[in-house]
Amino acid sequence: MKAITAPMTEEMLEVIASRFRLLGEPARLRLLHALEQGDRTVGELTEQLRGSQPNISRHLNALFEGGLVARRREGNTVCYSIADPMIFKVCELMCASAREQIRMRMELMVGRPARARRGSSS
Repeated sequence: MKAITAPMTEEMLEVIASRFRLLGEPARLRLLHALEQGDRTVGELTEQLRGSQPNISRHLNALFEGGLVARRREGNTVCYSIADPMIFKVCELMCASAREQIRMRMELMVGRPARARRGSSS
C-alpha cells in the first residue's frame, strides 16, 4: 500500500470519516449504484429500489449534503445525478478487498488454496 505523502490535518480526517459514514449505509450504496447508470428522479429511484419515498429522499439528501450526488429541479420533480464519480473508485477498491478477504477465509475453511481447488476434478 502506498503511504500518504501529505500530512493529514484534523479537518481532512473528518471529511474522509464523513464520506465513509455515508457509505456505511447499504441503502445509500444502492442509490449510488442506481445513479451510476444515469440520472434518476426520486420516483424512479423509489420504484427501482422498491423503497419508500420518504426513506429514499432522506438518503438522497444525506448523499447530496455529503457532496456525492447533485440535484436539479425539472418542473415539479427533482432529478439526481452523481456529483463525484471518484466515489466509484473507492467502491471498486472496497469490493476488490472484500473479495480477497472472502477468498482467504474460504481457503482457511477448507485448508487449501481456493485456486488449487478450481483445477481439480475430485
